[in-house]
Amino acid sequence: MSKQVFTQVIRGAHQWVQQAEEGLQRALDEHGPDKPVGWGPQTAYFLPMSYSLMGLEIKTLGQLRAQVEHARELLRPVPTEELWLPYLGDGLDAGAATMLAQEALVALRTCNGYAAPPGWQGFISDTIMRELGIQLVDGRMPGFAAILGPAPTTEIAVKTVRELQQRSILTFLCANRHGKTMRQQMVEGGVLKEDAPLKECWDLYVVPVGPDTLDGIYVLNWSIRSALTFGGHKRGESRSCLNYTKRRIHAFAITFGDIPDEWYAVGAGAILMGYPVISDVQTTPEVRPTGVTVREAIVVEPDPEKLVPTCIDTRAVKVKIEKIDIPVGYAAAFEGERVRKDDMHVQFGFKYSDAVEYAHMVEPGEIQDGDVQLDGPDIDSVEPGGAMPLSIEILLAGRKMQRDFEGIMERQVHRWLSNAMGFMHTGQRDQIWCRISKKAFGAGLRLKHLGTILHAKLHDEYGGIIDKVTVRISTRAEQVQAKVAEAQEAFGYRDDRIADMTDESVDVFYSCTVCQSYAPDHVCVITPQRLGLCGAYNWLDGRANYEISPSGPNQPIPKGRTIDHVKGEWEGVNKFVYENSNRKVERFCAYSLLEAPMTSCGCFECIVAILPLANGVMVVNREFPEVTPSGMSFGELASATGGGAQTPGFLGVGRLYLSSPKFLAADGGVKRLVWMPKSLKEGIRERFQKEAQRVGEPDLLDKIATEEDAMTEEEVAEHLAKVHHPVLALDSLM
Repeated sequence: MSKQVFTQVIRGAHQWVQQAEEGLQRALDEHGPDKPVGWGPQTAYFLPMSYSLMGLEIKTLGQLRAQVEHARELLRPVPTEELWLPYLGDGLDAGAATMLAQEALVALRTCNGYAAPPGWQGFISDTIMRELGIQLVDGRMPGFAAILGPAPTTEIAVKTVRELQQRSILTFLCANRHGKTMRQQMVEGGVLKEDAPLKECWDLYVVPVGPDTLDGIYVLNWSIRSALTFGGHKRGESRSCLNYTKRRIHAFAITFGDIPDEWYAVGAGAILMGYPVISDVQTTPEVRPTGVTVREAIVVEPDPEKLVPTCIDTRAVKVKIEKIDIPVGYAAAFEGERVRKDDMHVQFGFKYSDAVEYAHMVEPGEIQDGDVQLDGPDIDSVEPGGAMPLSIEILLAGRKMQRDFEGIMERQVHRWLSNAMGFMHTGQRDQIWCRISKKAFGAGLRLKHLGTILHAKLHDEYGGIIDKVTVRISTRAEQVQAKVAEAQEAFGYRDDRIADMTDESVDVFYSCTVCQSYAPDHVCVITPQRLGLCGAYNWLDGRANYEISPSGPNQPIPKGRTIDHVKGEWEGVNKFVYENSNRKVERFCAYSLLEAPMTSCGCFECIVAILPLANGVMVVNREFPEVTPSGMSFGELASATGGGAQTPGFLGVGRLYLSSPKFLAADGGVKRLVWMPKSLKEGIRERFQKEAQRVGEPDLLDKIATEEDAMTEEEVAEHLAKVHHPVLALDSLM
């Protein structure tokens, strides 16, 4: 704990208390002890700070003496060079003494009918407190900032306040430095008009409170009343009131320039209420132990670009970005929009280019919240109808963030980006396919806007977990390829987490309805041995996302009574699927291709299709460009398979499901696989080999035909006979 900090705090508190004592004595001499003080009809809480912390109902100058005397009692001697103590307690007492002394001083103003100077708010009434305080409590207004003094330049002042406005954070301005105030800077910078009425200032979330340091008490005074009004705490319940402000009112203070003793004392009062102080001076001693505040108490951030994000992180403010600043419409109504080839300006992924979206956590100090970077040419560099490589890397930081949450947030990219008018998104991970329409391009939509959307929505939906979001976008081919390789390693780690779980070991499965905008009747059922058909969500992800967002797209599905354990049919699952498929799908068999198979949307990594002449099934991955032995390309198969309808004989799957013991378990399992592209075969070889050995066919993968062996159904059948594929010994599928 910094001796320097609390020496200045205690020294400043002595100055405030002395001013209160001298001011009170002068007022008593002039008016006598019965002179009324306070703000009368503007508040029901008398002098709110002493009412909440001391239980006093002060109405007169004579009664005010008890408040000032208690402030003196709280003070300790200023530490000497030779004296070293645990300073925190003494410093916080000095903060309380400062608040009580300052409140006494502003109350003394009322003896002579004081009015705040033009353009300044002064005392904040209960009416305003009720109107805006509830927004602070319920989260509509994420928090408030109190700024002491002016910024070093008008440009920094405007930047700071604008960033706070963008986050819907209410900003109070008070104090001056050599006569210069931040209110003047707001006028100079065009944020406020010189003659702006106070209502307009409140509407803009920028409220000049008073030109003096003393006026800062009005803000703390306003804040403590929330504990009494909304928290239901009684007068004199100091500990409960202070704990309420710490936990429920997300406030912080910003100081520019060197901090004088009297500012340190005011800051100690703010810290006592749970509000940290952020300074832009590198030499300011930091106070980082937590406890009194939720996070650090005094933090230094000299970089104006990082100042507001540092404040947000230090106070753990959960930002709500109400309006996403992009040049096209943004709403759920656009989520199912298709961008056809003739209407397309540019596309990414699928068979046209490398593309990947990848979210991962980093340390908070490594990123700046809201930073969106584009490396490489933007979409105005290509001719209409062209294709570009694309990587979207999302870096996440938060003190509650876990690595297990990465895939959950990453999977929401599909939903969030699809809400932008003119942007089409399908797939996931390194299997995405995106298009931007000519109309959206003409309206000004560019790649950086994708980062704007992701930053806003991550804060909106996962603000309880993450504190910072940075998005890095690249269109340089070599960098995209490197990011694909990095992401694939992370994807492998996620997929391995669930390796030892079985469907029989749990009583609950999880749903995923992220893609219902494209397939309204589709319900993905995720089990420990059957991941989502997109390949991005497994059972653990579904469980974690339900815990994070209980009303989100991943809901628990109690299995209930087993109807058929071979086909994988349960009474509870049937009921859930029926109720959540718009009552279109009545039955669901988890392990069958032919009887009540799971519906498919359009984000599947692979498609399984029956080959009747071969008595087996083929599987084709999204990247394969040619016509398959079924006589259809991937796109044609997707038209027959997707959309949310049950289509016996056709099934969308995640590629990991091809190696699962539950893969078509009711129809013969992996022994039914007779054809797949060579690239897919090599991609699943290591995992598939384990399942092949389990079923007693260690060379099964090598017996499965590829495009090098057969490209028609008849050729597949000939290949199977030649290699003695085990499907030849299975019962007929039809």
